[in-house]
Parts: sequence; structure tokens; C-alpha cells
Amino acid sequence: MQRHHAASGTYYHGKKQATVLNACLGTCIGVAVFDAEADVGGLIHLLLPEPITLESTFQPEKYASNGLPLFLDALYAAGASRHNLRAWIAGGALVGPVMRRDLDLDIGGRTTEVVRKILDSEGIAIEHVETGGFFACTLSLDMQTWACTITPIGVERSLQTRKLVTMTEKETLKAIDGVQPIPQVALKILRLMSDDDFDVTEVAEEVRQDQVISALTLKICNSAIFARKRRIESLDHALVYLGRDLFLKLVITATISDLYDSRQAGYSLCKGGLFHHAVGTATIAEKVAAVTDLVEPTLAYTGGLLHDIGKVVLDQHVATAFPLFYRQTQDQGTSFMTTEKEIFGLTHCETGLRLAQNWSFPDSFSTVISHHHYPEAATAFSQLTHIVYLADLLMSRFHTGLEIERINTEALSSRLEAINLPAERFQEIVDLIPSSVFETNNGSKLRE
Repeated sequence: MQRHHAASGTYYHGKKQATVLNACLGTCIGVAVFDAEADVGGLIHLLLPEPITLESTFQPEKYASNGLPLFLDALYAAGASRHNLRAWIAGGALVGPVMRRDLDLDIGGRTTEVVRKILDSEGIAIEHVETGGFFACTLSLDMQTWACTITPIGVERSLQTRKLVTMTEKETLKAIDGVQPIPQVALKILRLMSDDDFDVTEVAEEVRQDQVISALTLKICNSAIFARKRRIESLDHALVYLGRDLFLKLVITATISDLYDSRQAGYSLCKGGLFHHAVGTATIAEKVAAVTDLVEPTLAYTGGLLHDIGKVVLDQHVATAFPLFYRQTQDQGTSFMTTEKEIFGLTHCETGLRLAQNWSFPDSFSTVISHHHYPEAATAFSQLTHIVYLADLLMSRFHTGLEIERINTEALSSRLEAINLPAERFQEIVDLIPSSVFETNNGSKLRE
């Protein structure tokens, strides 16, 4: 059996085949539709109920009002009969501690309403609905048997029995001090980027002096995550062809990529989950910074990329504690960082700050790493920290399945106001998430 992951804003359909379709759903809505008699079916992963602006219609598959009719037309064209079609609907979870603002911004609930209305108007029977609640899930459709399943994300690992290993704060500090520092060239680049008046040619020159970083930069330039139509052959070529901002993003991504292990064992729910979450948060932070015009977008991108480096230290130990993590954070609703503190003596924010201090990170990035869960605690670089918090929240709500973490929404309204975003614009900010963010968890390659 092959597995196909339907990223947010996409759908997959076809005839009977040995394929299982999956959609990892948080606030998003997944709809599986199939005609068992015609042996035709598929799955669509919807982000929002309807387009926000005229420009939004250029990617109609993101929206229930536009994408679902397109998906159904594709099924009809493949031979499905609307009278024989059956639908399963899942997702729309609040995913995290629930505040009144969550209910006011119930995007998943409104998307579900649009989906139901369209299916009812088409006369398509809704066989099963499992939406709302507080937990992310996976909607699966077996295209060989047309069996649908809805499974809470992470539950398989939570059932595995392992001996629970906890750590004292002293042991965690020792583990932090044992982490190999990032290359000096990476530190120089971070310091240059934190200077408002830096020269990009200085960054390029620093990269040239490190063959490993140079090779990684070119590799990432030509990777699937940052796919380009034209192959990048050299750093000079990259700087000229990509431009200053994209070049800087790729350089800094290359310098820290080795920090995020690609295994699926600790925080990650899929192979490469930590790295892809970091890149996605960075990309969204850059977008939010550009919209608010409060922070240099490249600085916001870098802050998003670095915000979870504390997990690098704790990741290998989470595997033994995963059942407790899942039970307390998902079933009992215990604060994510409260659980970390209980198991490791330190949270990933405190651990990350210690790493940042050991490596002499600029204060801007140290602040983001330390306070990205509670940005109002940042006495300096407050706007940058608030932007990274929002980007992290959007990733956790709208691109689940990468790692286990619940982002708190306490004081969400005031946190949005801190970066001049009224709560009413929240859906508009969701709509800004680039499709490339969802494609970082593309296909079954991350889940093999």
C-alpha cells in the first residue's frame, strides 16, 4: 500500500487503487468522499470557509466554498454518482487551552458549516462527522476498500509502553553544555543579521569561508522546500538570482539545519517534524512581519527558525516520556511547559535560552527563544517575539502532524493588538500562510 499525504489546500482523487490517503487535521477540515459502486473517491484538506480577498481565489482548493465544489466535480468526472457518494468529515479542533477568543474565532466550525451546506445541496449523504473538540486527528481513506478512519494524532505512540525516564534540572543543564556549538560562521551571520545596517556581501563572504555551510546552502537552495525553476550553481549565482532576502533565508536555514535531527522519536510526530515546523514558523513569521511592517522580515524569519532550539537538547529524552506527555497534554490538558518542567526540570524555552547564552546569540534571538510562548514577558524585542508567537500558533493550529505541542491562547486579543492586528483580522492572517508551508510535510516520504 502506498500512502499519500493531502496537504492543506489540496485534494487527491482517483479510481480504486492500493493507496491510503491521509490528512493531518487541527483547525483545518478534512472531507473524504467516495462512491463504492463506481470505485471512485478522494480526500480534500480545507483551510478556511471562504476566500478573504479577490486575490485569495487564485488558490481555490484552500476554501470550502470554492475547493469542495471543484473536488466534487472531479469525482463526478471520474464516474462517481452523487446519489451513491458517501462523505466523512473530520477536524476543526481548537487544539490547545480554550479561551473565549477561540470560540469567537471558530474557523473550523464555520468551515464545517460550509461543507455541510454544499454536501446537502448536492444530495450527498454524510456518513460520519467528527469535528470540534480539542485534539488533532488524522483522517484516512483506504482507496482499495473505501474504509474511512479518524485517529487522534500521536495515540499510537502514547500506547507504547516504555520505562519512564525523568531528569533533574542539573542533568538537563549538563546535557545542554554537552551540545556541540553551531559553527562560528553561523554565529557571525546571526550577529550580522541582527544589525540593522549589515551588508549582505559580508554574509556571503563568511559563507564562502566554510565549505560545509557553502555546500548546505546550495543544497537547500535546490531542495524541494525552496524549489526553484533554475538550478543554483554557486553562492554568487544564488545572491544574484535569488536576491538579498531569499539568499539570507537560505543561508541561515543551512547554518542551523543540522541542529534539527530528522528522526521520528521525540517531539516529532513524523520524520523531520522539528525542522519542518521551524521552517514553517519562520516562513509565517516573515509574512506577518511584512504585513505589520514592525520588524525586518528576514529577522522575523530567523527568529522563527530558532525559536524551538531548546527541543534539540530534550528531544532524545522525550521518546521515553511520550506516553506521559500525551496523557497530560492531550488527555488532561496540562500545560505543555508544565509537563516539560516535571520531566526535565527545565522547559524547552529555558533550555533554549541556556543554549543561546552558551553560544552568544544576539539578544533579539535569545529573547524570542525564551519568551515565544508568553511574548508579553519580553521586555525588549517585544514585537519580534509577538510575531514569532503568532507564527508558532498558526503552525500548531493549521499544520498539525509535525510535532506534539499545544500553544496557549491566553490573552490572544492583546497579543494581536501588540503587533497592531485586531482580532477580527485573524482569519486574514491565516490566509497569508504560504502553500509552501504545508508542502514541507508533503507526501509519504516524511512518514515512511
